Parts: sequence; structure tokens; C-alpha cells
Amino acid sequence: MAADPRMILLLSYYRDAELRGANLLFRLMSHLDDPESQVKLSLHLADETRHAWLWTKRISDLGGAPAKLADGYQSRIGLRVVPRNLIDILALTVVVEERSHQRYTEHAARPNVEPETLEILREVTKDEKWHIAWITGKLEELAAAEGSVARMDEALARYREIDRQVYGDLLAKERAAFGDSVPEAVAV
Repeated sequence: MAADPRMILLLSYYRDAELRGANLLFRLMSHLDDPESQVKLSLHLADETRHAWLWTKRISDLGGAPAKLADGYQSRIGLRVVPRNLIDILALTVVVEERSHQRYTEHAARPNVEPETLEILREVTKDEKWHIAWITGKLEELAAAEGSVARMDEALARYREIDRQVYGDLLAKERAAFGDSVPEAVAV
């Protein structure tokens, strides 16, 4: 049975987001040099690359090959924002992780999700919860230490609005491919 090209493309978007997230975390390692952050970043980075592998393997198991994407979620975000400081980088990371968690949770709740895909969605969703928690904690710690809580709140609000727009565009593209089986965008 031939792979559904729409599903291969969708899973390729997931894979792309995980790979680009890993790249961001790798770069973040040079900015957060305290030992606790280095340990957490290393585990987070390992999770992101493992997630990319899980999506790659799932695509392959479906009989497809990962699509090379120029317009993935993180690429679209990157066209709209360039974080200027550590507070911005962490705030953007929180927003992106929140979107991943929401995205995977929403997909897992759809009817007729293949069991193998559902297993991956549940596994990565569990990891996303921890990613959100530790990055949020670090963001709040740094913002408080710098007296930048208002700047943190502004950055989170700005990035959530950009996320809402970018995700809405991607979801419209997905709805065009899959029809009404894809729910409307949900704000995080």
C-alpha cells in the first residue's frame, strides 16, 4: 500500500520542527552556562533529536521519505522574529514548546489515528510537558534576577501572537489537504 502523501508531509512538518528546535537548543547551550542548565539542555536536546528520529522512522515505516521543507513552523516563526537577548530566546522557546504540546495533543485526539502514530504522539507530548516546565522556570528565574519580568511578559505575549498567526496559516494549509477532519486552530 502506498503512503498517503498528505500524511508524509504532515509528519515531515513535525520532523522539521523537532530538528529546528534541536538546532535552537544547541545554540542556547552557549548562552546558559550554569551546570544545571547544561544538564537540562543536554537532555532536552536529546529529546528533540529523538523526536525527529521517531517521526523519520514513522515516515519510513509508512513507505515514505521525509520531505524537505522550506516553510515549516519554525522557519515561518524565524521570518517574523529575531530574538535579541536571552529573555527573548527563552520566551520564544516556551511558546514553540507550548505549540508542539498543543499540536501533538490535538492530533492524538482526532478519530482514526493509526496506533503507531498515536504512540509517538503520546510519547513526544509527555516530553513536551517537561520542556515547557523547565524552560519556563529558567525564564522566570532569569527575568526575576534581571528585574525584567515585564519584558518577559511582553515577549511571551508578542511571540504567542506571532505563533497564533503562523500556526493558523499552517493549519489552513493542512485543512486544505485533509478537509474537515482537521479542527480549527486552538490558541495556547
